[in-house]
Amino acid sequence: MINTIGIIERFYEKNTPLYNLLIKHSTQVAKLAQRLALRLLEEKHQPVDVEFVSEAAMLHDIGIIATDAPGIYCNGTEPYIRHGIIGRAMLDEMGLYRHALVCERHTGAGLSITDIEKQNLPLPHRDLLPLSLEEKIVCYADKFFSKSHPDDQARTLSVARSKLLKFGDDTIARFDMMATLFGEP
Repeated sequence: MINTIGIIERFYEKNTPLYNLLIKHSTQVAKLAQRLALRLLEEKHQPVDVEFVSEAAMLHDIGIIATDAPGIYCNGTEPYIRHGIIGRAMLDEMGLYRHALVCERHTGAGLSITDIEKQNLPLPHRDLLPLSLEEKIVCYADKFFSKSHPDDQARTLSVARSKLLKFGDDTIARFDMMATLFGEP
């Protein structure tokens, strides 16, 4: 098992508002992701790496530090939409390639090249979709928690889904497929 808090502390100053927000959000996502992974393992006998899911959930948003999102204490220069690919680069440099892919592929319900091109997003022109079961679990669990309102309870399935409606039918279809697989949080 890797020391996810130690990795976060390589990039974030401990006990700052940004650090505290990231730890709170990541812990919320990790707890739900671990619960979903255990449910799949125990109830549906799906082979899933529960330890990896927990680690990846803790690190999925590590790239927010480089973004310009002052409402959540991020004072970088990059557009927020790039936090996943930034996080991937950070974790790739550490040799955490599998964790890095979760960073890159968790935004929305994943982003297809069509989404990126249609919305003219400042992202690489390639699919950034969760592929493995573990990637999908973290992506799905993330949709139930807000960094803007970290003290709120987990969103319901219908609220999480409604937050994605503005991103189009393909995004909703991907989310609905994950909801079918993973169920209520």
